[in-house]
Amino acid sequence: MPQRITLSLSPAQAADAKKYTPLAARTAGIKDTDIAAARIVKRSVDARRGRIRVNLTIDIYADREPLPQPVHFDYPSVAGRTEVIVAGAGPAGLFAALRLIELGYRPIVVERGRDVSTRKRDIARINRNQSVDPDSNYAFGEGGAGAYSDGKLFTRSRKRGDCRKALETLVFHGASPEILYEAHPHIGTDRLPGIIAAIRRTIIASGGEFLYESRITSLIVRGGRVEGVECGQRRIEGAAVILATGHSAHDIYYALDRSGIRLEAKAFAMGVRIEHPQALIDSIQYHGTERGDLLPAASYSLVCQQNGRGVYSFCMCPGGFIVPAMTDDEQMVVNGMSPSQRNSPYANSGFVTEVRAADFEHLRGRWGELAGLKLLEQLEHEAKRHGGPAQTAPAQRISDFVAGRASQSLPRSSYIPGLRPSRLDEWLPGFIGDSLRRGLAEFGRRMPGFVTDEAVAVGVESRTSSPVRIPRDALTLMHPQTEGLFPAGEGAGYAGGIVSAAVDGERVADAVAEYVSRRRNTVR
Repeated sequence: MPQRITLSLSPAQAADAKKYTPLAARTAGIKDTDIAAARIVKRSVDARRGRIRVNLTIDIYADREPLPQPVHFDYPSVAGRTEVIVAGAGPAGLFAALRLIELGYRPIVVERGRDVSTRKRDIARINRNQSVDPDSNYAFGEGGAGAYSDGKLFTRSRKRGDCRKALETLVFHGASPEILYEAHPHIGTDRLPGIIAAIRRTIIASGGEFLYESRITSLIVRGGRVEGVECGQRRIEGAAVILATGHSAHDIYYALDRSGIRLEAKAFAMGVRIEHPQALIDSIQYHGTERGDLLPAASYSLVCQQNGRGVYSFCMCPGGFIVPAMTDDEQMVVNGMSPSQRNSPYANSGFVTEVRAADFEHLRGRWGELAGLKLLEQLEHEAKRHGGPAQTAPAQRISDFVAGRASQSLPRSSYIPGLRPSRLDEWLPGFIGDSLRRGLAEFGRRMPGFVTDEAVAVGVESRTSSPVRIPRDALTLMHPQTEGLFPAGEGAGYAGGIVSAAVDGERVADAVAEYVSRRRNTVR
C-alpha cells in the first residue's frame, strides 16, 4: 500500500515534481531513490492570513510496489436489449445512459437540441445579437447547460453518492486527470464539448441511440404507466422513461401539468451576475501578491444572511465571461463560464438570494404548483424590457447598486452582446434587490475593494435551480403517481451542477434497472 502524506508548500515547490518529491520522501521516511512514483491525490491553495501555501496530499509508491492503473471502463454491447428512454442529453441523461449500458439496457437518448458541435454555431449567433433558437442555445442541446457554461465540477453535496466514479468517467472520456485531485475541479467550456462527444461515441458504440432535434411534447401513459414519449407526431416507446430535461425546459413542466402529472412548487434563488476585473480579485484574495504563472486565477465563495434570507455567490467563474443564457427572444438571462486556462481578464459570479413560497403565493390561484416558475418568467421578461436591443443586458455598477443611484456609464465587460445602464436596484423586487444590496455591502466589508466602480451587476441570474420539483419516491426514485417515470437531475429538482446531476443520473439508472427487472418477473 502507498504511504499518504500531506505537505504545505510554496507555489513554486508545489509546481515542480523535482522539488516536492524529495520533500515527500523525507516526510515519509524513505530515500528519494526508493520512490517509484509520487501521485497527487488532492491539491488546494490556502491564501488565508496573507501567506500563500499550496497543500498537496500525495501517495508515495516505493520500489516494486504495484503502481495505480489508468482509469478505464468497459462498456458491453446492448444491441437488441431492453430499451429505456432517456429524455435529455445533459449530464444526468448522459450518465444515466452510460450506467444503463453497464447494467445491460439499451438507452435511447431523446434530445430537443442539436449535437454539441452543431450547437456551437447557434450559440455564436446569440453572441452576435441574432435570434435565439429555442431548441439550441446555451441551455439546450447535447451536453445540457454545462457544455458551454464553464464545466465546473465542484460539489459540496455528498448525499446523492460518491462523485469519484463520475469524475473518473470524465477522465476516461478525455478530461485531464487533474480533476481527480483538484479541490475545485474544472474542465473548461473549451474542452468539455469534446468530452461530451466522446461519451456519445461510447453510447453509440455500445448499441445506444441518439435522437436529436426531438422536442418532447407529451408522455405516452396507459393505465397509470408511462410507456414512452411523443415528439410531435413521432412516438418513441420503452420500458421506462428517465426524465432529465433540465430546469430551463419550462415547456416540459407545463406539459406535465396539463397531463395531470403531479408537480411541486419549491423555493429557488434569483439575482444578478457580478463581474470584476480578475486582477482586482487576485489582489484581494492573494493579499497584493502577484499571481504570476504559479497560482490559479483567484476565486471566492461568499454567503451571509440579510433580511432573514440567505445571500450567496453562485457558480463563481475566475478568468471567465458572462454569457447570454436565455432560451427565447422574450427573455433576458445571463450565466457565467470559464475556459480551461481561466485566462480572461474578468472574474464573474452569480449573486443570488432565496425566493420562497410566500413570494409567489399571489400567483398560486391561477398557476398552482407552477407559481414560482411564473414569477421567474415574469422577472426574465422584466429584465428584457430594461435591456437594450437583441441580447443587450441591463446593468449597473456595483457601487451604484449598493448606494441606490443610477449608473451614468458602465465599465468594460466580457459580455459580448453589450450592456445598457439600468436601475436594477429599483426594478428588481424588493425582497431580491434589497437583500442583494445589503449582502454586497457586507461582502465589501469582508473583502475591501469588492464594492467598486470597476465592478458591474448584470441582470438577471435566474437559472440557478429549478422552481419546480417533479416528485419521486425516496426508495424507488419513481414518480409516485406515474409508474415507469423516473425524474432525474436539475430539472426534476434533485441536483445542482454537472457532478451532482451525473451522480443522480446514475442512481436513477440503477432504480430503472431494478424496476424493469421486477416488472418482468411479475409479468411472468
